[in-house]
Amino acid sequence: MTSTAAAPIVSIQNVSKTYASGFHALKDVSLDIRRGEIFALLGPNGAGKTTLINIVCGIVNATSGTVFADGHDIVRESRAARMAIGLVPQELSTDAFESVWATVRFSRGLFGRPPDPAHLEKVLRALSLWDKRDSRIMALSGGMKRRVLIAKALSHEPRILFLDEPTAGVDVELRRDMWQMVRELRENGVTIILTTHYIEEAEEMADRIGVISKGDLIVVEDKHVLMRKLGKKQLTLQLQTPLGRIPDALAGEPLELVDDGQALVYTFDAQAERTGIAALLRRLGEQGIDFKDLHSSESSLEDIFVSLVHSGAREGSRPAVAPGGRETRA
Repeated sequence: MTSTAAAPIVSIQNVSKTYASGFHALKDVSLDIRRGEIFALLGPNGAGKTTLINIVCGIVNATSGTVFADGHDIVRESRAARMAIGLVPQELSTDAFESVWATVRFSRGLFGRPPDPAHLEKVLRALSLWDKRDSRIMALSGGMKRRVLIAKALSHEPRILFLDEPTAGVDVELRRDMWQMVRELRENGVTIILTTHYIEEAEEMADRIGVISKGDLIVVEDKHVLMRKLGKKQLTLQLQTPLGRIPDALAGEPLELVDDGQALVYTFDAQAERTGIAALLRRLGEQGIDFKDLHSSESSLEDIFVSLVHSGAREGSRPAVAPGGRETRA
């Protein structure tokens, strides 16, 4: 596989992982990551996110399948592939007694890169760590330690950066600072793949989203397309007079009675040719149901995620994902 501008920077083909215990951590996963994108891999704990990252990074061996990183087979050309990758793990594991500068300099040397103090200074300044360069890791806050992990991952100038739950355990302000830093990395040509269980993180940052559940990659799609295709809109009608139940004449409508009967919620597909709202309002009038206010809302990425994981967990409901990452349904 050659590395060209059009080729994916990471290509995962039919990767499975079964542990000695018989646990199937990954099941025939295929996924292409585009150069220069921010790709978010969403999934509940134990879904296989970290296992997939560790396979691409050469930390865990796949049971079957192939992976290319920047055009290099991660098994046959492991050193070249690993040079292209930076990994920020979940765990805050680093040498507590070393200084920030020594830790980052050592990490660059591990990859055989020649000393480049100017590059390391640029990385530390970008992460607001320059003033802490002589501090021991043990003296830093949890958020600063996580920044040091990112600095280590960037020390050898990788073209691919994996962030495994990058903002777990950090406060909201630091999380937003890190989001901005990730965007700047992407602007400088680094491809970002992040795993997260923070829905707002994926919604805020990602270009594309993959959802993994129980080792199955159940959908991969551009974020906005995913939300448009799978998101639902809801019309909430505040009633003049509370209802005890939905009348039998409206039983076939996608209606839900909420707020102790004081509101009706109508769920519809905003992309459909007809939303059915006009007909619904006419039928409500026929039933003598008056409303004093109405407003519409759109489902969030969290709603979509929960729906996908639940549907993917049901046998026979798994959508196929083409090698290019496009969802197809049988």
